[in-house]
Amino acid sequence: MAPTIRSPFRRTLALLASAAILAQAGMSGIAFAQTAPEATVPGAAPLTPPAASQTAPAPAAPQATPPIRAVVPTSGPASVADLAEGLLDAVVNISTSQNVKDDEGVGPAPRAPDGSPFQEFFNDFFNKKQGDKGPNHNVSSLGSGFVIDPAGYIVTNNHVIEGADDIEVNFANGSKLKAKLIGTDTKTDLSVLKVEPKTPLKSVKFGDSSEMRIGDWVMAIGNPFGFGGSVTVGIISGRGRNINAGPYDNFIQTDAAINKGNSGGPLFNMKGEVIGINTAIISPSGGSIGIGFSVPSELASGVVEQLRQYGETRRGWLGVRIQPVTDDIADSLGLDTAKGALVAGVIKGGPVDDGSIKAGDVILKFDGKTVNEMRDLPRVVAESTVGKEVDVVVLRDGKEQTVKVKLGRLEDSDQAASGDAVPDGSQDGVITPDPDENNDMDQPDGGDQGQRAPGAPAPDQNQGQASPDAATPKNVLGLSLSLLSPETRKAFGIAESVDGVVVTEVAPGSASAEKGLKPGDVIVEVAQEFMKSPDAVAAKVKSLKQEGRRNAQLMIASANGDLRFVAVPME
Repeated sequence: MAPTIRSPFRRTLALLASAAILAQAGMSGIAFAQTAPEATVPGAAPLTPPAASQTAPAPAAPQATPPIRAVVPTSGPASVADLAEGLLDAVVNISTSQNVKDDEGVGPAPRAPDGSPFQEFFNDFFNKKQGDKGPNHNVSSLGSGFVIDPAGYIVTNNHVIEGADDIEVNFANGSKLKAKLIGTDTKTDLSVLKVEPKTPLKSVKFGDSSEMRIGDWVMAIGNPFGFGGSVTVGIISGRGRNINAGPYDNFIQTDAAINKGNSGGPLFNMKGEVIGINTAIISPSGGSIGIGFSVPSELASGVVEQLRQYGETRRGWLGVRIQPVTDDIADSLGLDTAKGALVAGVIKGGPVDDGSIKAGDVILKFDGKTVNEMRDLPRVVAESTVGKEVDVVVLRDGKEQTVKVKLGRLEDSDQAASGDAVPDGSQDGVITPDPDENNDMDQPDGGDQGQRAPGAPAPDQNQGQASPDAATPKNVLGLSLSLLSPETRKAFGIAESVDGVVVTEVAPGSASAEKGLKPGDVIVEVAQEFMKSPDAVAAKVKSLKQEGRRNAQLMIASANGDLRFVAVPME
């Protein structure tokens, strides 16, 4: 068969028709190509959209068709180069050295596998490193910091310089200066250093971290892995994070890359203000996975200023023992939600020993700041000025009241502001310089909670009951209760200053047992009402049930007088 010859003119018409169809498709919002082809591959069929008819369109007169152009961004995200350029000189690298006296605990040097191409280099390196170590050797570390005063004051983390014998500050221009430690605070992991520059230094100032929102852009500058002047950008991922690093945890979480060596460096907002001090990361590998934590400036600025002025922190002290408000306790108190800090005891001789705040109060606001949970209170108290008179909103007897208190000073800054775990599993927060203080009780040392005093006879291990002379126990909430008598005090080692109704037995599997109650505990109050007898406890519990309460709030005293609150379900 003879070959079919197509006229060049007909081929041109077909191409023009195809181009017209494509142009119409592009105008309708459906793009089949990013750019118009400059030439058609010989032998290729014309392109048609999926919805085009298989019947060839009638030839059309040639028309000028505009080319299809791709939409190309003219620029990327906004640059932070100008912002970073103005801040780099204020961020410093901090190197420390510490003289270690012995090699105790140092294991053998690792060895490369036999036959490895790096075996000789690897073994020579570690043999040399071990050979350099004698009875005394220096251990070095690197961190970051930033200048807050042209006169030479520098902020960094405490863990960067802790235990250092020598501190050296390296500046962006290559100069180095020896630094002196002005003050340090282990609670917030902050330290202030001082260098003596010949000319004023470039410095930065603190901003207000409380204004920052989740999603705001931030920039970190520091010394990760020894690479000085590294800039990373990210957003604020979270606020108010508690990572159990200290009693005043309130970290900013960011996804800006923070690595080893960034510690002590600044976290900037887009105004160039320091709104955080990079302190910690979560990482299985030791490198950044996008979860970094910074001390917020609203906490750091006050600590830094005190360290500059006094070389130490001067924190406020309220003098109360606190515990969380659980859902059960909130229900027993008539609160809509679990909030605030429950006062479990008042320190004798403390700032509120005058009766302004009482055991059983729930602190809802302190100096105008809302206390959403227990851990908020130690922080806001510590940040307050010593000697300041503040308003405290408490829930007492089901009603909110405002009382005025004058803060004392937390003398020993190394004492914890949150104390030991109590038997019901909650945390007993202690805002006091002496965690072993026995609240507002003035009693002799009765030993550990729930233990017998020395020389006291052991109670019956099966029944846990007092002597036959004691009143017959009454069963309430799975508890066998008895009057406090000389015999029961002696049997359980209960101090003379403790008063109430003694628990002699706890039913296994009961709600009271699940809450940690045990023989020897003393019920002091039920629903903020003092209990004198087992009958009084039974009557009060019955009254609460009639009121529709689901839980009974009990104030429990240990043998030596330590107080705590427990909400026991009344089922």
